[in-house]
Amino acid sequence: MVEYSRQSGLTRMLTALLAFSLCLAVIALPAVLARGQDAPLTKDQIIQMSKAGLGDDVIIAKIKAEPTPLKLSTDDLIQLKSAGVSDAVIRAILAPAAASAAPAASAPAATPAPPPDPNDPNSPHDPGIYLLTTVRDGGKRMVLIDRAGSGHEKTANIWGHAFSYGISKAKLKAEVPGPHAAVRANVSKPEFYMYFPPTGNLGAADTITSPSQFSLLSLEVKKDHRETAVAKVGFASASAGTDEKRTFKMDSEKVRPYVYRVTPDASLPAGEYAFVAATGMGGTAAASSVALYDFGIDLQ
Repeated sequence: MVEYSRQSGLTRMLTALLAFSLCLAVIALPAVLARGQDAPLTKDQIIQMSKAGLGDDVIIAKIKAEPTPLKLSTDDLIQLKSAGVSDAVIRAILAPAAASAAPAASAPAATPAPPPDPNDPNSPHDPGIYLLTTVRDGGKRMVLIDRAGSGHEKTANIWGHAFSYGISKAKLKAEVPGPHAAVRANVSKPEFYMYFPPTGNLGAADTITSPSQFSLLSLEVKKDHRETAVAKVGFASASAGTDEKRTFKMDSEKVRPYVYRVTPDASLPAGEYAFVAATGMGGTAAASSVALYDFGIDLQ
């Protein structure tokens, strides 16, 4: 009976110890599982998955499921590549790290360039001749002078009774409709800008490519038009030229390619004026073509 009691006591003790161990295991199991789940993916595990033959999509899905990106050194990347891990997997490892990095400061948006100022001589302008004027508030204004000479030339016969003595001469005059030009300057030495196209010239059939081809002339005012002599034609010859008595010298300065600043050499009295260029002279008055840009000066 004593032996039996000892065995029963030992059995009960072993049973209690077993039950206690099972309780500890049950209590510790979630923590163990949690530690297994939270363990971060390692470089070696990626190499093992790759050598095990798992596809890139499977390995990449595992990498993307990681709560924190895997940080790799340059040596780690070399080791992965040497172990046969594909570039796609390596890029997937690096992508989360790049995404988690602080975003670089974005470059400021480019400020759009302001539109060209049509009243600034340095701004691009269409080909032509412009007068730079001063307005009431002291600002500057660029005014385009329209070409007025084309189609308004006339031949004035000046031989009269001298024809019977064998003298045959005529003077080609350029006539501009109206007694006054539309564009007006209010200073005696106005400032002009001539813009020439990179190719071509200031007239469809002209050969005007420089301010030196222009003459600055005063126009003779008639009742309903203005006019000036632009060429002299003889019986067997023709000569291009202007009326010397009405010609004024001018200075030109090249601002940049194809752009020139032009001013009178001396002060001009109030009156009607024009830049005139004879663009052709083939031996007859009819063969001549004139480019004329007219303006007026009003002095207070």
